[in-house]
Amino acid sequence: MPEILRTPDDRFVDLPGFEYTPHYIEIENLRVHYVDEGKNDKQPILLMHGEPSWSYLYRKMIPILLEADFRVLAPDLIGFGRSDKLSEKKGYSYQHQVDIFTEYIRRLNLSNITLFCQDWGGLIGLRVVANEPDRFARIIASNTGLPAVTDSQAEMLVKGFNDLIEAQGNMPLEEVIDINSTEVSQLPFIRWVAYSRTSPEFPVSEIIQRWTRTLLTNEVLAAYEAPFPDDSYKEGARIMPSLVVSQLRENNKAWEEVFIKWEKPFLTAFSDSDPITRGQEKEFQTRIPGADDQPHVIIKDAGHFLQEDKGEELAEIMVNFIDCDKTI
Repeated sequence: MPEILRTPDDRFVDLPGFEYTPHYIEIENLRVHYVDEGKNDKQPILLMHGEPSWSYLYRKMIPILLEADFRVLAPDLIGFGRSDKLSEKKGYSYQHQVDIFTEYIRRLNLSNITLFCQDWGGLIGLRVVANEPDRFARIIASNTGLPAVTDSQAEMLVKGFNDLIEAQGNMPLEEVIDINSTEVSQLPFIRWVAYSRTSPEFPVSEIIQRWTRTLLTNEVLAAYEAPFPDDSYKEGARIMPSLVVSQLRENNKAWEEVFIKWEKPFLTAFSDSDPITRGQEKEFQTRIPGADDQPHVIIKDAGHFLQEDKGEELAEIMVNFIDCDKTI
């Protein structure tokens, strides 16, 4: 097993807008950090982040959700935030993250959950739903997807994917993604994977800023760097993009066994300025029965990390969606 790395607590002192008591749970010898605010007897909202961000991404949304009288939980994925990190890329896998956070909701005995998931928060969170569908009341998917193919297609697709990555060569960050691009293709994602594999540097705060339309302060940028004292802590952030295609068969099973039969409310809230996920909301809307007749939204003037750009608006959308849902 790779060495387990734990970011020193003093890296998280006085982060702007994030004065929440840290909570920890140990799963498979790894310490998982999570925010847990509000009363335990209230409806839980589970906020799942992507990469290379962490639960700090939800600081604008948490107060609004608490004011609406929900219990709010925001865990950090393994390799991110205050959760433990592994010193080598080989220690990370898509399946392992799914297993960890399936166990997380079981250990906390959560039920009647509203899941909000963005980026890898969707790739992982939706698979957690597929493992424990009865624990979830509704889902809100934002700037994410659940790519899936059949067994016969998977091997060929993964080979083609890796060939495309190799063809990109060394990819400078400024060529990875243009937030103002109108192209609808997989090219921005291919560039992102190539960059994460080959770049000698991995400037987390600069990546966050480039994928956010709002100009972030130096203090906020420093908060995104806080989990990573040096490059040895970033192996999870570097390898995660390459793992997207590693569970195509398993994702297909989740679609076939759970999501094409999902009757509970399913809302999409995507942004208008994210070339990586633009258009993927249509698959959710057309394939999931619970997405029929929902008030799906496209959030204007927001990038990939729309929690930074429009966090307050997004939280209000969530509150209204839950309040209008009569299934509880």
